[in-house]
Formats: sequence, structure tokens, C-alpha cells
Amino acid sequence: MNYSVQFGSRWPSIRVGLLSEQKYGALINNFAHAGRVSRELELLNAVDFVDESQKAARHMQWDAPVERVRGEETAPQETHSEQLSVEQTQTSSLLSTSISPNIKCYTFSKGDVSRFPPARPDALGTLGYYLLDAASLLPVLALSVQPGDLVLDLCAAPGGKTLALLQTGCCRHLAANDISASRSNRLRRVLCSYIPKDISTDVRITSWDGRNWGELEGDTYNRVLVDVPCTTDRHSVMEEDNNIFSRMRLKERQMLPMLQMRLLLAGLLAARPGGEVVYSTCSLSQLQNEYVVERAVEVAETEYNVSVHVEDLSYFRSLFQDTFSFFADCRLGELVLPHLTANFGPTYFCKLRREE
Repeated sequence: MNYSVQFGSRWPSIRVGLLSEQKYGALINNFAHAGRVSRELELLNAVDFVDESQKAARHMQWDAPVERVRGEETAPQETHSEQLSVEQTQTSSLLSTSISPNIKCYTFSKGDVSRFPPARPDALGTLGYYLLDAASLLPVLALSVQPGDLVLDLCAAPGGKTLALLQTGCCRHLAANDISASRSNRLRRVLCSYIPKDISTDVRITSWDGRNWGELEGDTYNRVLVDVPCTTDRHSVMEEDNNIFSRMRLKERQMLPMLQMRLLLAGLLAARPGGEVVYSTCSLSQLQNEYVVERAVEVAETEYNVSVHVEDLSYFRSLFQDTFSFFADCRLGELVLPHLTANFGPTYFCKLRREE
């Protein structure tokens, strides 16, 4: 896929973002002294972007009735205001019911290139926050984990999204899998630094081939995260060693969409009827993003008689536009684009629901 063709006039700014220093967010560890750590980060002028989006949504809901009254007073020509107020109320309602709770992540505002200091351990050796690309939390937020859910993180290492899932406090049990034993060990080390032992007993870490999960534990999970291996575009433009875009890895790169599709299909089969699945990558490529989703939905229907509905996540653009730069032209799902003023991503995510 030629990105200059896919993105047109936007590609030069995306490319500059990829080649520039990445921004990070600080995911608050609710199992440490979260209040104190949050106050320390606020002294650095960082803000919790999730909380800020909730405040904005509440303002939308508060203002909406006023707009409706104005629309009634001025009759037909103001129907656009009525429509806008309805959309705002719907967005606010979606926020309260359709994102995973209790996740706090601090970022610096657009244009601010400040960096977070390394997290410090508390008296028990637990770290207060985890540094990651803040856009990588959007798939976890979209998964909308609810209290008592059985959750599967199919490609879990290195562990940032697994850690975020645990911050919700909603997982009755979390299965965290990665086919690589070495990466699974890295995941264990991350959890050991952030999660108390009594919580970690609710996490099962495995190193199975995720493509077989539908056969191993089919129709089981309320929520499934499928964060697949991909071309990792930001790292690929910066690193020469073992670059997936090298000629020696051409066949591996060509086979990626098939691998991604089989992993997503396995996630759909592992979900119970009515369960929800979020597919994500850190690639800009349509071949690894929308096309994979479309093919997995088709195969689930034709080969397994499983109907899948692709959810509309466009409200994420409204909620988080002050933090991230979104691509508005995805056929399915949402894509965060690197941009100098908000240099997160790329992160693609798409939510699917297995029909009952």
C-alpha cells in the first residue's frame, strides 16, 4: 500500500510526524497512590484526557435542552440546532455507557512536547504510572469492559493494554496471551511492577497460538481485545535493523493481513454471542485495517455461520479530538494519525459485536 496514494495531501504531515519524536501518555496505576500521583502530574501541567472528554460530554448534555428550546422558538429554520442538540446528547450518553471505566491517562496538551519523568516506585515497590502512546488506550476504552466481564487479550505483550484493562477493576477474569514466550515473560514483569499479587491471580498468562483460540475456548468471553502484530509503522521508519519493510521480510509482510484476519476471526469465535471484540493495529495501512475487518466478518458468516455487526465509533472523534488527530475517511473503525501538534499513533481500532 502506497501511503501517499491512500492519504493524498495529508501524507507529508503524517510522514513528518512519524519521523519526529513521539508523544507519550502516563497511564495512572489505580493499585498505587493514584490520587497523589495524579496531583504530581497535574503540577507538570498534564491533564487526564479521558476525564477531560467526560467533562466536555457533560457540557454537551447540559447545553442540549437550551438548544432545543431555541429551536422551538425560532421554528423551522432552527431545526439544525435541534439535530445538533440530539447528537450532543447521544454522544454524552454513549460516553457514559460505551467506554471502559476507571482509566486515567495524563497527556500534555497539543503542541506541548514536554516529557514525563520515569515513574517512581512506592514503599511497596509498585510503580505509579506506565508510559505509553496514549492513542493505544483508545482500543481499550472502546472495548467498554463492564463489571464481571470475562476478558481475553489475545495478543497481550508487551502489556500496556493488559495493564489498562486491569485498571478498569471490572475483569472477573483476564486471559492474557502472546505466542512469544519471551514477550509473555516481559508481560509478567510489567504486571509484577504494577499489580498486587492478589489481583494478579485473576490473570492467566499463556503463550498459545492465538489463531486457535476459537477452538480452545469458543463462545466464552464477554470482551475480546485483538491487538494484532503489524508493520508498526512508526518504529519501521526509524529503525534499520530487522525492519519489516526490508526485502528479506517481504513474504512475512505480505502474509500479515492473513495472520491478522485469522487472529480476529479467532477472537470473534472466542466471544460469546452478544460479546464485543475490538481489533487494533499500529499501522496506517488499509490492507491491515479495514480490509482485515471486512474479510474476517465475511469468513465468520460464510464458514462459521456467525453474524457480526461492526459498531460505529465516530463519536470517539468528537470525544477525543482535543487530544488526537483523527483520519475522517475510514470506511470502518477509527484511525489516529501522527501529527506534529499531537504526535500519537498511528493507532487503528474497530469494534465488532457478535450477534446473538
